Amino acid sequence: MNTILTVNHLSKNFGYLKAVKDLSFTIEKGNVYGILGPNGSGKSTTLGIVLNVVNKTSGDFHWFDGTTSTHDALKKVGAIIERPNFYPYMTAVQNLKLVSIIKEVSTDKIEEKLELVGLLERKNSKFRTYSLGMKQRLAIASALLNDPEILILDEPTNGLDPQGIHQIREIIKKIASQGTTILLASHLLDEVEKVCSHVVILRKGEKLYSGRVDGMLTSYGFFELKAENQQKLISVLKLNPNISEIKEEKGLVTAFLSAELDAHSLNASLFNNGVVLSHLVKRKESLEEQFLALTKNQSN
Repeated sequence: MNTILTVNHLSKNFGYLKAVKDLSFTIEKGNVYGILGPNGSGKSTTLGIVLNVVNKTSGDFHWFDGTTSTHDALKKVGAIIERPNFYPYMTAVQNLKLVSIIKEVSTDKIEEKLELVGLLERKNSKFRTYSLGMKQRLAIASALLNDPEILILDEPTNGLDPQGIHQIREIIKKIASQGTTILLASHLLDEVEKVCSHVVILRKGEKLYSGRVDGMLTSYGFFELKAENQQKLISVLKLNPNISEIKEEKGLVTAFLSAELDAHSLNASLFNNGVVLSHLVKRKESLEEQFLALTKNQSN
């Protein structure tokens, strides 16, 4: 797999404030990465450093195989790290033609990129007539004009209404499905869970986790169970070595797993011990539950 970006022990201090502390991670081609953390966790600073708009204090990073200069590497990067800024009295096409001249890329792809972000029908409308969501989608089209290897987005759905948020997320998935690597910063767990394959979790500039979203914790999930004789159900569950914790609330028994266990095996084991289930559902912990578990032991 090709490496797009490598970050090694990166730190950034603003006076006494340590915005990024000894951060290391890699971005591999073809994935969607989320840098997740609350406001002030160092997400935007990290993106600023790798895009050469913020100077690092220590550590290093390199693009692609490490032999390309950052200046040349950034020609293969598309990025939106601030609010879209286009000329209000120019149309979408006119604005993108201007961007093409500045980026020194062909204007041939303008309509293709406008279609990708769902703005082809409004290509001759002036920018000032666009909604906030449309402005953001035009910015994405603009960032894609050079067919970048990686698209970097800082809080891409900030300030948008639910429909605008949904449209941006669908566009991100579509771009990713065409093979473009994506790195997005977000403070929204929901966003990362719905859009990203990998996540880097930051808290006060420090990395708490880096890896696949679905492997964030070695969580085996849990079962939700009901039986006519709840007490017998609980006593039999306690004998199962794969179950670490059992809770009962409002007539529902929840059994948390410490090892892999499928529903069929559990059902057969309970039946053999005289417990007939009326309800059996296996669930995985949500990213939010895993995130809270991951951060609860961290110092404030």
